[in-house]
Amino acid sequence: MTDQTHMRREVEAIPSVVANFLERAGPVLDAAAAALRERDPTVIATIARGSSDHACSYLKYAAELTLGLPVASIGPSIASIYGKDLKLGRAASISISQSGKSPDIVGMTQSARRAGALAIAITNTEGSPLDEAADFTIPLHAGLEQSVAATKTFATSIVAGLALISRWSGDTALNQAIAGLPESLDKAVACDWSPMIGSLDGQNALYVLGRGPGFAIANEAALKFKETCGIQGEAYSAAEVMHGPVSIVTPGYPVLGLAARDAAESSVADMAHKLAGQGALAFVTSDRPGAATQLPFAATGHPLTDPLALIVTFYGFVEALARHRGLNPDTPPMLKKVTETL
Repeated sequence: MTDQTHMRREVEAIPSVVANFLERAGPVLDAAAAALRERDPTVIATIARGSSDHACSYLKYAAELTLGLPVASIGPSIASIYGKDLKLGRAASISISQSGKSPDIVGMTQSARRAGALAIAITNTEGSPLDEAADFTIPLHAGLEQSVAATKTFATSIVAGLALISRWSGDTALNQAIAGLPESLDKAVACDWSPMIGSLDGQNALYVLGRGPGFAIANEAALKFKETCGIQGEAYSAAEVMHGPVSIVTPGYPVLGLAARDAAESSVADMAHKLAGQGALAFVTSDRPGAATQLPFAATGHPLTDPLALIVTFYGFVEALARHRGLNPDTPPMLKKVTETL
């Protein structure tokens, strides 16, 4: 269609972009994984902002569950504003930035490397300052992303991190699931959540629920609701929503439960059903029976890749929702593609 938005085209390109990445990135992934095994760090520090930070949160769960290593998100301002180096001599750092240009991400990566960390960068821009700051750079090979709302670079950043973790750990099952992602994500693009679009007419606030890697995806979805649709989306763990936030879930209040096929599925789905039973306008990506409206999902065959398929489906939905609300998701007001913060 000639009237497709850049965002829609980029969402539809995600399966082929991921396939291209997997075809081209093997050598640097193998080299970085070998260096990580040799270094044998005791902690992983992540460095990112915005959608890239949500990708890091996803990889936090993947690394902790697969490698047994604790993962900490480092505030980039520690280096850029406060001028402090941390004690990272026994750490690995993972920095994610689509542009590789934000001074605070680059500065914190330089600080981590200066302090002795093995610095890994994931970026869509080879030759960027972030590329030059790291010991190893994993290029996304995603091509130009024209929409302000990151989609294909977000998904491929997660694939890059998962591929690194699978090689580092020697997890054969995860590696096989990653190899099958182009086909799985093609199915995710085709999942239709359009019945939810009209249900959100007149709504300007909602909750997104998730747990584990799915909580990272919930945060990304909440950001995209704000960014593309002007909806005050807030993400909560299904375990936390009852600790206060549930008090504003009045009858008709929208709730989206992003339940993946993992050990937390029942927690997310049951909470969505519970809130629906209390009058919320609740939707959930699960076949578990209950009061919430079920949404279709594409299963990937592995608990650490299933949440990624959910966000790919969500991206197609939220792009359509933005257009339904008379907005252009490519050019959200007061935002620009490259955000350079200190």
